Amino acid sequence: MREVDLDVFAAELAQGAFTIDVREPDEYAAGHVPGVRTAPLSELGVHLAALPSDRPVYVICASGNRSAWAAEHLEAAGFHAVSVAGGTSGWASTGRPVVRGTDARTA
Repeated sequence: MREVDLDVFAAELAQGAFTIDVREPDEYAAGHVPGVRTAPLSELGVHLAALPSDRPVYVICASGNRSAWAAEHLEAAGFHAVSVAGGTSGWASTGRPVVRGTDARTA
């Protein structure tokens, strides 16, 4: 499992990186990185079929703990997973934009 910092993630996201947020729905609704799909950790198995197998799947949470765990499990399932260190909290603390509310897009 690979981990990237927020600057690398921001560059990858700008290039269209496929990213899932593994926080719970209320956390996601409170503020998430624009363009990131929701796939709560508690339901991650349900979303596996929707994840791309031909490119990296970036995984973000609040701080990087849950995303690291999820990325390890995705790697074990055959995906190329990358955890985002610092998570959404770090993203927001650097002044980057967050979107509030739910998003119809799920992984």
